[in-house]
Amino acid sequence: MSSSIRCTSRKTALTWSAGVAVAVVVLTAGGVSSATASVAVPVSGSVSASVSVVPGAHSAADVTFAQQMIVHHRQAVAMSELAASRAHSLKVEGLAAKIKADQGPQIIRMSAWLRAWGQQVPAPTASGMPGMHQPMPGMMSSGEMAKMMAASGPAFDRLFLTMMIRHHEGGVQMAKTERLHGEYGPARAMAQSIIASQTAQIAQMKTLLGQGRHGCLRH
Repeated sequence: MSSSIRCTSRKTALTWSAGVAVAVVVLTAGGVSSATASVAVPVSGSVSASVSVVPGAHSAADVTFAQQMIVHHRQAVAMSELAASRAHSLKVEGLAAKIKADQGPQIIRMSAWLRAWGQQVPAPTASGMPGMHQPMPGMMSSGEMAKMMAASGPAFDRLFLTMMIRHHEGGVQMAKTERLHGEYGPARAMAQSIIASQTAQIAQMKTLLGQGRHGCLRH
């Protein structure tokens, strides 16, 4: 076996935008419903967004999915925001921006569902740590988040990829539970979208992590 590993190809760095859309249109599994109810959802302090909530039956599973996934997503966004100033690889930074852009609008939508259902929206907490007692798969501990905050450069890239893979795997597990037990069409549709997007991102992160171990992960 050769003493060095040759990198035979390099992919173009990701260029996804980190912008989070504020105006959100909620779709049913089969299309857009013309019967909607507008709910004002607070976003970033005094800013608010009008989110259209599709009427429909929902279950306790839908409430649990929305409440827990909001907390789960907030931690992923907090992790992703660290990459802007700490990541060494533009590929890692771009992936983090994509995760933030995906999950920010989903937090807004799920918050709107909960308000329309008369349910509590989990309060934001520092560093993306959960403010609820229910355990959620894939969540980082306060110690793990502190370790990520203290890292930079290639060490941060490895930590981010390793931890976000675990975080995504937990998110996929939660989304599959919603698909099995949820009743609300838009929630089930979002769960399916989470399964598809995060499964693809897990595969991408595993590839990037392997490239980093072999010294091939570059800007």
